[in-house]
Amino acid sequence: MPAITLPDGSVRQYEGAVTGTQIAESISKSLAKKALAIKVDGAVCDLFGEISKDASVEIITREHEDALDLIRHDAAHLMAQAVQELFPGTQVTIGPNIEDGFFYDFARDEPFSSDELVKIEKRMSQIVDEGRPTRKEVWDRAEAIRRFTEMGEAYKAEIIEDLPGDEDIKVYYHGDWFDLCRGPHLPSTRHIGKAFKLMKVAGAYWRGDHRNAVLQRIYGTAWANEKDLKAYLFRLEEAEKRDHRKLGREMDLFHFQVEAQGSVFWHAKGYMIWRELEAYIRRRLDADGYVEVKTPQLLDAKLWELSGHWSKFRDAMFVVPDEIPSMDDDAPVLTGDADLMALKPMNCPAHVQIFKQGIKSYRDLPIRMAEFGCCHRNEAHGALHGLMRVRQMTQDDAHIFCREDQIIEETKRFLELFARVYEDMGMINIAYKLATRPEMRAGDDATWDRAEKALADSLTAAGLEFEYAEGEGAFYGPKLEFHLTDAIGRTWQAGTYQLDYVLPERLDANYVDETGARQRPVMLHRAVFGTFERFIGLLIENYAGKLPFWLAPVQVVVATITSEADDYAKETAAAFEKVGLRVELDIRNEKINYKVREHSHAKVPVIAVVGAREAEEKKVSLRRLGEKAQQVLDRDEALASLSLDALAPDLRRK
Repeated sequence: MPAITLPDGSVRQYEGAVTGTQIAESISKSLAKKALAIKVDGAVCDLFGEISKDASVEIITREHEDALDLIRHDAAHLMAQAVQELFPGTQVTIGPNIEDGFFYDFARDEPFSSDELVKIEKRMSQIVDEGRPTRKEVWDRAEAIRRFTEMGEAYKAEIIEDLPGDEDIKVYYHGDWFDLCRGPHLPSTRHIGKAFKLMKVAGAYWRGDHRNAVLQRIYGTAWANEKDLKAYLFRLEEAEKRDHRKLGREMDLFHFQVEAQGSVFWHAKGYMIWRELEAYIRRRLDADGYVEVKTPQLLDAKLWELSGHWSKFRDAMFVVPDEIPSMDDDAPVLTGDADLMALKPMNCPAHVQIFKQGIKSYRDLPIRMAEFGCCHRNEAHGALHGLMRVRQMTQDDAHIFCREDQIIEETKRFLELFARVYEDMGMINIAYKLATRPEMRAGDDATWDRAEKALADSLTAAGLEFEYAEGEGAFYGPKLEFHLTDAIGRTWQAGTYQLDYVLPERLDANYVDETGARQRPVMLHRAVFGTFERFIGLLIENYAGKLPFWLAPVQVVVATITSEADDYAKETAAAFEKVGLRVELDIRNEKINYKVREHSHAKVPVIAVVGAREAEEKKVSLRRLGEKAQQVLDRDEALASLSLDALAPDLRRK
């Protein structure tokens, strides 16, 4: 008689083995109708699987946090059914869930067309209406290989052959169609619903190996309801409009080219955004007690070996010989890592070297050491993505060297700085996560216990709610993650804060305590923006290129209606420039509507239109981006208003 404990703590006894469906029915008929699966002692299982011993059970409905994975898994099977019914002879290979959807890889000679995707989607809807029931069978390994081979499913047979010898060969049926799968699955195709859409086709190597056959991968998305699907498609549409790579070209901010893979060519307008951000964050750091330093780009491999980065990040470093041998016959031959140097992928070891210059007292701590450090990481070409993933990056990096009793206060101080900065950037929706020890790590468990507790206590002391990200910490210490929600609901991770007992130990950093004894400082790694490249990309996408006035590379365009106003336009542009505004002059022989459209497309925040009347009355007609109404002001009044708007948020508060 299994005793089933429900989430509310109540316990139900059943005569003999019981299925999830029976448990749901015993609670209520309406729940049984909505049930998709169950969780048995925390593991998601099929509704039709039997429970023969005491267990904690939770019924999964469409609103449950685990429902989406189930729906998307079944949607992949649904797509595979539709493909094989429409295109006999197509082989199915693998079809996992991915973020926001699913895919399935198919072996088919002819490429799938966009019209065929529409047909597949239509057939999927029909199969949902049929409500094909799901059931599971466990097959003998040899029999499974034989059956799939006879069906012409060579890829499935290969998968089975490579499975561990003690693993059950599970086969799931949806009506008469079946697939090799670990499960679990929904009770029928009807339970999938129709909130799905096929997105695109791409090529993919079998098992990700370029030596294998090229398959066709169909991507899809699936959601719990039509409302969520429409919201997702809207986000995709908005994301495409906001793509920083597209806007970067349109706004003449930057470009990339193959001769410098993963490195940015900043144009004057794009670099103006950078300069404004750098000046802003430098002021904030100066006010918060940081000292700014500059460290070398190239460091000897021996230092990276001592720090522990060489063994872990060697493949991600750009490595160069310490000395270029001459072409002479007796030129020395470079051997071993000791003869190598590397472009720094991070600034941390270099900052420790500065800390170690001279004796440090406990009274000197904390030392907050900042650097806008240019770093290089050898990212794979396929991983590069505009400003978001680059090989050359500049961080608003800093390291705080402090005593252990200063950790909580320094962490609170940083959290306050972080929140203020992002409020100034117009991003106030921040979720905090504490990333704990990874499997591969430096330091002992006792050290990690202290470090993780210190960060948890700091978040609590700051009055912040947070979640744990188990196993996601850095190799030398736990870290805080900051997850920001942008204007269209996407989540970005920006900035970092890491607590490190390990690096000061490895690089022999110390200070003298009040008794005269040598002690190791704690090292707090932190960045507010993260990297300038990625943060600028984030800002461009969040604002869809319509940057706040103080950040806009061109703040005002003075545009003429008629050539009679050219002299007044030049005079006005000069007056704007004199108060510090970034101004362009447009006195081309074009219609004003054409000029307005062009500069609006370039995301210029303000267009100051001047004609004969404005010239006569010493006025300007201001058109603000995104607003239909014009504002006619005296030129001096416009100067005062716009020069105030142009101040960075921290300067405006003074």
